[in-house]
Amino acid sequence: MIGGLFIYNHDGEVLISRSYRNGIGWNAIDAFRVTVIHSRLPVRSPVTYIAGTSFFHIRRANVWLAAATKHNISATMVFEVLYKMCDIMTDFFTKINEENVKKNFVLIYGLLDEILDFGYPQHCGPEELKNLVLQHESKDEQTQTYSHEETGHCLGRRDIVKYRRNEIYIDVLESVNLLMSPRGQILNVNVFGRVVMKCFLNGLPICKLGINERTDIALQETESSNETRRRRRKKTVTIDHCSFHPCVRLLAFDTFRTIVFMPPDGQFELMRYRTSLNVILPFRLIPWVREVNRTKVEIRVIIKCNFRPSLRAQKVEIRIPTPLNTSGVQIMCMKGKAKYKASENVIVWRFNKIAGLKVSQCSADIDLLPMKESKKWVQPPVSMSFEVPFAPSGMRIHYMNVSEARLNYAEQEVIKWVRYHGQSGIYETRCSYLDVNGRRKEEPDFCCHA
Repeated sequence: MIGGLFIYNHDGEVLISRSYRNGIGWNAIDAFRVTVIHSRLPVRSPVTYIAGTSFFHIRRANVWLAAATKHNISATMVFEVLYKMCDIMTDFFTKINEENVKKNFVLIYGLLDEILDFGYPQHCGPEELKNLVLQHESKDEQTQTYSHEETGHCLGRRDIVKYRRNEIYIDVLESVNLLMSPRGQILNVNVFGRVVMKCFLNGLPICKLGINERTDIALQETESSNETRRRRRKKTVTIDHCSFHPCVRLLAFDTFRTIVFMPPDGQFELMRYRTSLNVILPFRLIPWVREVNRTKVEIRVIIKCNFRPSLRAQKVEIRIPTPLNTSGVQIMCMKGKAKYKASENVIVWRFNKIAGLKVSQCSADIDLLPMKESKKWVQPPVSMSFEVPFAPSGMRIHYMNVSEARLNYAEQEVIKWVRYHGQSGIYETRCSYLDVNGRRKEEPDFCCHA
């Protein structure tokens, strides 16, 4: 649990202070100002331990947001609350700076009361918070708010919402991570995905979203081997972990694998998931390093696109590390543009667009400086970044049904848009080493600067 949340300006003055538990004194709050904000040395860690108190801090413009606690809690949870707080403040008053914090201090205190309850995170949805914080209460008529479990009504939706057209935008956003061995074996692969929706619907609609026909949650431990598991799930999306927006009715998903919900008005995150089985790898990299002699090395990288020819990948960038004692580089590539960056000791190979099932190659002849004190060079993996118009996990939106009992508008009147977007996370492939005769070996013989 979080003991307190504080907002400082650039001079170290406390603009907002909210304590949820005893024990966070002003001595610790002032020590954070001296140790972090007024520190002459650059602060490298976002977590600072001061006098028995842990401070988790982030910075936006000339404003510092810090959460303090005396307990051993999850750092990921605390930073997610801080970043959610920044998103909410940006949504309410556009830009986070000292002037806006001072102007909207009453609103910020109201947000903190709703976001954290006795140090535990509660409401973090912007639309939900707008109804809770900005709800107007007059003396003539008082409105009473009930929970979603009691009424089935979503807190982020108002009955008076009216649009000219009923529209729904669905974005399936995924990030794929890969680590591959020099022999092409997959050492680690996983996909983190989100289903983000933007709804402009009249009334109080009930939505039914259907994903892949065969969807499993977690792996079945009763299966005997990995081969059997992969054979049975060849066309199945196996989700290792997933979480939903509070508006989703979990019983319907557990029973029928259908996501039933009353959407909040505007943009929200419907679902977040992780999968590590049957991942579609958009690209395959084949890098190798060959020693020509003690002062010359040849590096070659082959890229293969593993998706349909009708699709186009964008913003493709491959970073090929070079030895630290590189004196000159001659590059030749079939497609795209390649450039050597001496300040980073890396060759950057870029494509604006590349179609599926294409194969391209980049080779570089590297001249090395002889060094007196040197050691064998262990090349870092070749990394890659990209964007592709499909979901690497195989996640698909099969249907989206909308029903509204009161207004009773037809299904054909609802305009639906679906977009798939995949991008790289940490996408790396280790290099193979070849000797002068082209035979594979475990480590290189040439040397670089120690």
